[in-house]
Amino acid sequence: MEHNTNALAASRRVTAIARHVEASAPSAAELLDLHRTAATNQGGLLKGQVAIVTGSGQGIGEATAHLFAAEGAKVVVTDLDKAKSDKVAADIKAKGGEAISVAGDVTDPKFPEHIIKATIDAFGRLDILVNNAGYTWDGIAHRMTDKQWEAMLLVHNTAPFRLIRAAAPYMRDAAKQEIETSGKAAPRSIINVSSTSGLHGNTGQANYATAKAGILGLTKTIAKEWGAFNIRCNAVAFGWINTRLTAAKGQENFIEVEGKKVALGIPGATNSAEAVAKTVPLARPGNVDDAAGSVLLLASPHASYITGHCLEVTGGAGI
Repeated sequence: MEHNTNALAASRRVTAIARHVEASAPSAAELLDLHRTAATNQGGLLKGQVAIVTGSGQGIGEATAHLFAAEGAKVVVTDLDKAKSDKVAADIKAKGGEAISVAGDVTDPKFPEHIIKATIDAFGRLDILVNNAGYTWDGIAHRMTDKQWEAMLLVHNTAPFRLIRAAAPYMRDAAKQEIETSGKAAPRSIINVSSTSGLHGNTGQANYATAKAGILGLTKTIAKEWGAFNIRCNAVAFGWINTRLTAAKGQENFIEVEGKKVALGIPGATNSAEAVAKTVPLARPGNVDDAAGSVLLLASPHASYITGHCLEVTGGAGI
């Protein structure tokens, strides 16, 4: 009887917490408006810098592109879907920011040179590279196909590597020239998107978890190789962020890979306030603006002595 009473009391506390958070927490739109106002007043943390954000036609990438623009950056928006990429760039410009759209497939071997050239042609330099584009293709390990495995390594490891390599003349080499000329290089930054799946593994995601662990190795290596040129390279590992990858799996939620529809999301996923309150100390799932804020943090001058680091963005889950 006492056990049941305690369980009931605990359940009520969780519900109360969830209701309190739901009622008191500002919406994603309100948070972004507040930040944009502050950024305008301060002149912007990224004023004058040029940033490429891959996968920025929607979700975390879109929020990051808007936030960077609000902080004064000139943004190169890119997505597999040209209509989405074009719209985000147009929205940024409509709000007084600077942006171009360069749609394309990050896994295409020709894409890195194409987007780097478009960036330099438009803005003359490159200061920030955010490797955000990606998706999931889940399956239990013993049933996973070679195609599923290789697709995750291609989009989450090979594509970021190719982009970093293509950016070298305008990041590493440009910094080297600045050092030779003036004795110091302007600050530059690379942020790679990992995942808590890469840190801890995840059932049904042997391919994705392996790839997201792999990007951490690339991050640390670039941090060591390019640090002398004042180029920082960090990663973010997201936890429960409300995007299409964490939504309930359904026919309307998919990505097309070589003509094949790959379903995205989590079977039977539920983002109820009560469920979140039980697993996340901040008692809510993250939103895309929370995620974008963490990317901005690592790109900003406030992270000037942080490199080779993986920042976990989880609301405290897993501690």
